[in-house]
Order: sequence, then C-alpha cells, then structure tokens
Amino acid sequence: MNQDLLGRVALITGAGAGIGKETALQMAARGATVCVNDLKEELVTPVVDEITARGGKAFAIVQNIASREGIRDAIRRSFELGGRFDILVNNAAWVRYQAIPEIAPETVDRMLDVGFKSVIWSLQEAVAVMDPERGGSIVNVASVAALRSAANSVVYSGIKAAILGITRAAAAELGAHNIRVNAVCPSAVPTEGTQRNRNAERDANRIARTPLGRLGTVEDIARSICFLASDDAGFITAQALTVDGGITLTNI
Repeated sequence: MNQDLLGRVALITGAGAGIGKETALQMAARGATVCVNDLKEELVTPVVDEITARGGKAFAIVQNIASREGIRDAIRRSFELGGRFDILVNNAAWVRYQAIPEIAPETVDRMLDVGFKSVIWSLQEAVAVMDPERGGSIVNVASVAALRSAANSVVYSGIKAAILGITRAAAAELGAHNIRVNAVCPSAVPTEGTQRNRNAERDANRIARTPLGRLGTVEDIARSICFLASDDAGFITAQALTVDGGITLTNI
C-alpha cells in the first residue's frame, strides 16, 4: 500500500469496529498516525494493538463523543499526542430504526447527539487545531439513506441528509482555512453494527438490484475515505461520494 498519508495525524470516531476500524487500519498502513476513538477501552485497544503489530503508529482515545466536551477533548488529545492534526473522520453513529408512532424522545436525542451534534462541535475544534498552512481534511460518513429512504428510517435518514448539508456549508466556510470537507455515502455494508437490520432475503434483493452484483465491504468504504483524506483529492471539497455499487442511481 502506498504511503500517501505519511506524517499525517488522523482521528477516527467510532473506530472500534466496522467501517471505522477498517479506516483506521488502512490509514495507518498509508503512513498516518491514527487516533482510534470509541466508547470503551476493550473496543479501542485491539485496534491500536493490530496497527502496532503491523508496524503502524496509533493512539487510543477512549471518549464519548456524543457531547461538545467529548468530541473536543478527543480532537485536542489527538493533536497533543500526534503533535499536529490533519484528518478527521466523523464516523461514529448510534442507529435505531422505528416506525413513526414508536419513535421515542430518548432515541431521537441520542441519535442526534452522536450523529449530528458531534459533527458540528468537531468542526469548531478542528478549525482551532488544524494548521492553515498545511490544511486539513474532514470526511463525514453519511449514507445513501440521505438520498433514498426506506420505511422506519425517519430519524436516521433525516440525520444523514443533514450531514450532507453540514458538509456543503462547512466546505464553503472552511476553504478559507485550507480545510476540505467531504462526505461518503455507503450503501448497506455488512458490519457488526448493521447485523440487526439485515437478513439473507433483504441482502439477496439488494444484490440483485446492484449493478456490480455484490454488497459493499468495509474495505470499499475505507478506501474511499482514505482517498478523500489524501492529496489525490486535494481539489475536492463539498462533495458527497456515493459508494454503493451503483444501486442508488440505477433503480427507478
């Protein structure tokens, strides 16, 4: 793997499993110092250990990023541990699918805290610690649910659509600070976190409607995130990169 992120310091939220973990592994393999964030030490430590065993460099950031103080602390600690701060991947999410009559205030509050508010607070701290001469890259993990929605996904689809709005507005404002802001929109990707919402029949139906004939993988999404974070995407900002095998734009 190339070393296109050599010397960069990155924070990836929700990196104890799934897309976040794979992104941490790939960024470290590309030369970045990776700050691995999640809620619990038992989630973070194995990822840090795996990166270290592969010859990479990583730090554990055990922190609940669902508050302004939490995400700002995670970014600040990443800056202090790495000596600089270049890449932020807002990947953490807490997801529940519910029919409209069943949506509870506590569900909405937690999903907003993790998936929406933390992104806003992260922008504030990123501006404070990213060097305007070197610039920086922020990648927000959205979803194809921001573009096409299913039943029982009012809160999730609303938040992911809002992430695309945040991405565009932040890119417009932070370009003056030499900070690029983009989003990735994965389709259904098998992970530990999505297992409860998947079944064989649904997967088979999705595969049948996907031009590339398979489900996406965490590796697919992580490669896209690494691309947007790298200098190869140096003139790309305010974009939402749909990584879905073509299913979103080829089904009517």
